[in-house]
Amino acid sequence: MAPPHDVNFCFPVPPNLQNDRVKLVPFFPSEHADAFFAAAGAHPELFTYLTFGAQDFVTTVIEQRIQPDRGTVLFAVFDTSVAGAAPQLAGTIGLLDTSAANLSTEVGFVITLPRFQRTHVTSNAAGLLLQWALETPEAGGLGLRRVAWKANVHNAGSVRVAERLGFRREGVLRWDRVIPAGRTKGGNGGGVRGGDPRPDYLSRDTLLLGLCWDDWESGARESVNKIMQRR
Repeated sequence: MAPPHDVNFCFPVPPNLQNDRVKLVPFFPSEHADAFFAAAGAHPELFTYLTFGAQDFVTTVIEQRIQPDRGTVLFAVFDTSVAGAAPQLAGTIGLLDTSAANLSTEVGFVITLPRFQRTHVTSNAAGLLLQWALETPEAGGLGLRRVAWKANVHNAGSVRVAERLGFRREGVLRWDRVIPAGRTKGGNGGGVRGGDPRPDYLSRDTLLLGLCWDDWESGARESVNKIMQRR
């Protein structure tokens, strides 16, 4: 029997999405969590711009947010680029806020482990999700009309990846999210008014980017394919 967070997504989830460089499989805590935290636990900087931390990724993010939400699916990303070698866990990526009615989704949970950063992994993982999301059902995709990408305005790396893949800046969502207590980076620099119910928590401003079906059909598909094939 498939795990709940696999079958709970509002679209059928394939057993994997892959090319000759990376493979995405649904993230199952029983199979992937230990290996992920063994690699990510020593690198708290991976979570600097996220609204959760490594310690609550399974209990809060997966069990309370992803599993119950039909609009969200999380994948484990494996590097498969070395011929003859076993696939190496390289990070996570997923879709969230997916609407079958509105044919829209958002790429999120993009966490690439340090040894795989600035390689082919992130661009190929995101590219596979874009192909799945934006291609028509006849071509093996979901036929969605819009894919969003949201990033902390200070997260230049995330914004750079999105723009390389063809996402366009659409605006800034001010005071968009509360950052976990204890974080000193990633805040918007705004003060806290008297009577605020969470005075010890910073807030972040979020940059919103979008890539739509007409962008995809008018050149973004070819651009993404070239980026994924780059050696």
